[in-house]
Amino acid sequence: MTEPPPRVVLADDQTLVRTGFRMILRSDGIEVVGEATNGSEAVDAVRRTRPDVVLMDVRMPEMDGLEATRRILTGAPGEPRVIILTTFDLDEYVYAALSAGASGFLLKDVTPEQLISAVRTVRSGDALLAPAVTRRLVERFTQQGSRNAIHRDLASLTSREREVLGLVARGLSNAEVADRLHLAETTVKTHVSRVLGKLQLRDRVQAVIAAYETGLVSVGGQEPAQPTVEHP
Repeated sequence: MTEPPPRVVLADDQTLVRTGFRMILRSDGIEVVGEATNGSEAVDAVRRTRPDVVLMDVRMPEMDGLEATRRILTGAPGEPRVIILTTFDLDEYVYAALSAGASGFLLKDVTPEQLISAVRTVRSGDALLAPAVTRRLVERFTQQGSRNAIHRDLASLTSREREVLGLVARGLSNAEVADRLHLAETTVKTHVSRVLGKLQLRDRVQAVIAAYETGLVSVGGQEPAQPTVEHP
């Protein structure tokens, strides 16, 4: 049976941004079930409509997108996936939102095709992981000692799980990790899932952050592979 289209809430204080995104999403059959001009309205819209995905601006009046993201991602069953909208990729708000559980972020000059792909990607349970940008973001704010750090104890991980986490943090796909470690790709997927479970991480974006903040991966290493989208 064909999966129904994603249901989306748009949260942005700029009318033109919401209008443009709404038109793009609807042109692909994606349903916009609510709109908000600030974080408080976004939280209310999510509770009222129970969307699959929230497109969340970070800089809004009354309540910013970071606080709204925290309130939305409470751990309750059926919580939506949040994609952060921003004008600047190296933005502390974006970093904090990813730490709080957002599944990725998009720049506001995103193409229609990228916007549609992002919504469908996170709705399916994947994370928006663009390693080159995510790593630059993580490196900048872990160096500054972010107040919103993901504090995780890696002692619960096996040596193989730590090894897999380190490679994921460098931007390798499951297939590339499998090739590097001479493992089956399904085995790598199992290791990644166990890492996420043991460390109580939402997805691979949070795994990248955790790897840097715990010192498993050092700042200033080699550049990661090209952007990939992976199932856990």
